[in-house]
Amino acid sequence: MSETQADNGSGYLSRAQEYALAATTAVVTANAYYIHPIIGEVAAHFSVSEARIGIVPALNQLALATGIFLLLPLGDRYSNKQLCIGFVSLQSLCMLGMALAEQFALFTLASTLLGFVTIAPYLIPAFASKRVAPERLGQVTALLTAGVVFGILVARVGAGIVAEELGWRQVYWFGFALMAAVTVLLPITMRSEPIEGKTPRGSYMDLLISVFTLAGQHRDMLISAVIQGLNFATFTATWLALALHLTSDQLGYGVDTVGYLAGIAAVSILSTPRLGKWADKVGPRRARVIVAVIQIIGLALFYPFGFSVWWILIPLTITNLVGPTIDVTGRMTFLALDPEIRTRLTTSYIVIMFLGGALGSILGTTIYDWSGWLGTCLSLMAMSATVTLMSIWAARRTSNGSREAI
Repeated sequence: MSETQADNGSGYLSRAQEYALAATTAVVTANAYYIHPIIGEVAAHFSVSEARIGIVPALNQLALATGIFLLLPLGDRYSNKQLCIGFVSLQSLCMLGMALAEQFALFTLASTLLGFVTIAPYLIPAFASKRVAPERLGQVTALLTAGVVFGILVARVGAGIVAEELGWRQVYWFGFALMAAVTVLLPITMRSEPIEGKTPRGSYMDLLISVFTLAGQHRDMLISAVIQGLNFATFTATWLALALHLTSDQLGYGVDTVGYLAGIAAVSILSTPRLGKWADKVGPRRARVIVAVIQIIGLALFYPFGFSVWWILIPLTITNLVGPTIDVTGRMTFLALDPEIRTRLTTSYIVIMFLGGALGSILGTTIYDWSGWLGTCLSLMAMSATVTLMSIWAARRTSNGSREAI
């Protein structure tokens, strides 16, 4: 049965369910980020170069984009709940494969398959958007985004500490245990009344083609997707390069230090829901411009402050305070549209976002390998400047060509 609905006063999620969905999103998102603080350890274990190890997160992101394109549109036709349960179960098996892999090729394959079946974090916001009051859309979207940030935080901090004490492979055993628990609890977390609505007609191929058709009809979503793709590329490149930079011979910190620094993402958990509520009031496009400008200021401080584990807390705090809000405001530009097309619009948005993530995975490791921290910081500034300029342009136009004040 389709899970679309016209917004009304029935069938809304309880606050407890909203927080449970945010926690679920955290766990299923974390899987792709365990490797960030331990990437040097994994490279050393499999005897591969710093440039080559970047293929693992890059293929994970490309596979995720592919899986989202091929699988996420099913959310406009079939039960989001049943799809989530099925694909979260497959994620658990992939995590088990990464924990057991003894060869680099098998580890990379398991990571790539993990990316392909990771659609639950992107089904959940569409599921929730149909079950919240319109005036709370930004707040709930921000809460789920905070769940993503929390998952990334736990993945990075936890992976660094666990790897330092027990070895990198134990990170994936812990991840598998968390996924198994989520799989068992998901039927309760996503419990809701059946929702009637329009179901897209035609074959599966028609459904996929409609993703392109809808994307062409909603240019504002495409602009938001490209902005978030570049923003996500900046985010991914920052953390992969930072892990290599801090554990290099020049600085000599351990992977646990990388994990502790990742804990700064905790500020996003507090700031993102509040900024989402603020974006409800001022408008998503105007809010995006403001946070993009703040973010580029933070990124400008990475090079001068990047050689002290204490000073680098300043740019990390700034970028983590505002970075996730660029994603929240981007989603707000289309999650308020007709419920029966939200999942397919989300498909286009997320695919483009993770193509950006794959780009960032390659740039973060390759540019650092070629030109060190200076080259990395220059590339981050270039991407962030593009995000800011595009956000300003998007704020001055809407899908019908009208102007919007900044």
